[in-house]
Parts: sequence; structure tokens; C-alpha cells
Amino acid sequence: METVIEKKLKPAGPRPTDIAQDPRWMAVVSRDASKDGKFVYSVKTTGIYCRPSCPSRLAKPINVAFHATCQEAEKAGFRACRRCQPNKASLAEQHAAAVAAACRQIEQAEELPKLEAIAAAAGMSPYYFHRLFKSVTGLTPKAYGVAHRAKRVRAQLATGKSSVTETIYGAGFNSNSRFYETSNDMLGMTPTAFRDGGADTAIKFAVGECSLGSILVACSEKGVCAILLGDDPDVLVRNLQDQFTNAILTGGDAEFEKMVAEVVGFVEAPRHGLDLPLDVRGTAFQQRVWQALREIPVGSTASYADIARGIGSPKSVRAVAQACAANSIAVAIPCHRVVKSDGGLSGYRWGVERKRALLAREQ
Repeated sequence: METVIEKKLKPAGPRPTDIAQDPRWMAVVSRDASKDGKFVYSVKTTGIYCRPSCPSRLAKPINVAFHATCQEAEKAGFRACRRCQPNKASLAEQHAAAVAAACRQIEQAEELPKLEAIAAAAGMSPYYFHRLFKSVTGLTPKAYGVAHRAKRVRAQLATGKSSVTETIYGAGFNSNSRFYETSNDMLGMTPTAFRDGGADTAIKFAVGECSLGSILVACSEKGVCAILLGDDPDVLVRNLQDQFTNAILTGGDAEFEKMVAEVVGFVEAPRHGLDLPLDVRGTAFQQRVWQALREIPVGSTASYADIARGIGSPKSVRAVAQACAANSIAVAIPCHRVVKSDGGLSGYRWGVERKRALLAREQ
């Protein structure tokens, strides 16, 4: 029989306040699905363990213990919850795997598979799968297939080893006409010119100076195709040459200098606005992101998550950030107006200090 002293010396279990202050408990309370797979929690009164997002009735903190793995919880004598099934893949993981398998199916197919066939392979209805695919990738299955084929076309044309016709059919397009309908948006020039590194594509450019350093503006027949910021004018010109390897680059005339002055004026006084025709070259997803950036008002900011939600792809935050980083038309496509969720400044292709200065002027 235990004495009073022995009872006092016996180690005490976790107190309710200790559990309540544990970040893992907050994840359980909020049923945070992003923490699924990171840990599980057990309830001693029921003898089961659950994933953080389990919708079951919330247990009292004093009855809860945390485990790093399912095996650890089972070794402690608990069994898996039949409702949330923590010892199996989560619904989010199952969805991600289904979409990944669909992407591989689309990429490997000679012709773009029909939505019904892709959805059937995933074991879902066409409507549900279409919505799920778009939420995960940011594109519809059809747009993803077209974008993948465009990527194959660009890669093959860049080698210069195949004719344009061979490349088009090799990438899965079933007719020349269907490809040429979208080739200019896809490549920014004719397929032949792209294969030759932009040969015969005339691009005017000029370098100026502004309070943020050197600024280069380049323009094709369609519109402004590059606005680059930096410290060294020569580096900016080399960057333009790398971007348009074999294009015909010529210095801008007096009329073109007015456009450069307009861009510089916008940098110095953003509220005057900037309305220029743009030659935007990128994937379908990048163009959606860049269009969303152009809709952010002067003096306002948006988070990467805001942009992802705005284009109907709330789970594509990382892809949105990559699209912002790929933007080569500074200020006209205002990726400087995108900030982190907490309002902090993240990376900027032309330097965080320039980003901070642009936002300060717009305020």
C-alpha cells in the first residue's frame, strides 16, 4: 500500500494546461488537415488514436497524448480510429496521388485523353475530378495537356534538330492548324523563328536611368516584351540577348525613347498609371497569374495565397510564386505588389530593396 510520501514522489502525468498549450493541441482543436501525417493523438478514455483533422467529438485535454507515428500509438495500446483512419493515406494525399497519376496519363498519351476517361481512371465523376484537378494544378486537364505539349514543342524546337511539322505532330498536336491558332501566344513568335532562337524577330530596346538604377525596355511588334531593372546597363543588355538569342536587336529611335520615358515616369510616380501594349510570353498558368497581378490596384498589395484563390487555384501558392519570379516585365506586370501572408516582403527578381521602394512610392 502506497504511503502519503510515495504518492507525493510519484511522477505526475501531463496536466491539462500543459496539453492545452501544446501547438499540436491547437492543430487538433482547429482540425488542421495540414498536420495530418505529422503526428497522431490518442484518447485514453476511448482507447483509440486519430489524425489531427479527425471530425470526431473533441476529447478533454487531460485524456489526450501525442505520438509521432501510428506505430508508436499502437505500441502504447491504442487502435486506429475507424472514422478518420489515421493509419491510411489521408483524403488530401489520395487526391494528390490521383491528380499526379492523371498528369502522367496526360503527358504519356499520344493524343489528349478525354475528361471522362481520365476521371474514370481516378475513380471519380468527370465534374468532381475536373474541379479537383484544377484546385491542385491551377489548370483544367485540357489546359494542362496543351501546356505540356507546348513545353515539348519549345524544348524540341530549341534543339533545331527537327522540322516544325515533325515537332508539332511529335508533341501530340493532331493538326498544324490547331497548333498555329495558339502558337504566337505559346511561343511569342512563329515556330520557325523560335526554333532559330528568335531569328528575324525585330526587337527594339533602350536603356535609361531612374532612381532605382538602370532600366532596360524592349519592345517587339506586339508590344513591350521586357522591362529589366539592375545596377549595370551592360548586364541588362546581356540578359536581353540571352532571352532572345538570335533576335534582331536594335537601339530605339526618338519615338521609342518616349516609351522608355513613360516607364521611367511610372517608376518615379506610380499613381500616374502605365498603359502599354504588352507582348506576354509564358505558359497558360503564368499568363493567368500575370493577368491577376495587373488587376491589383496601385497602392494595394495581395498575398500569393490571394492570387491563387483569385485565379481559382487556392492550392497553387508555390506555383504562383514561381510565376512571379519568371516575370520579365517589371512594373508593367507588378509582381512587386505581391507580399507574404503576414505582409512581409519576400524575394523579388530585381532585389527586395527595389520592391520596398516601389511599394513605398505607391503608398
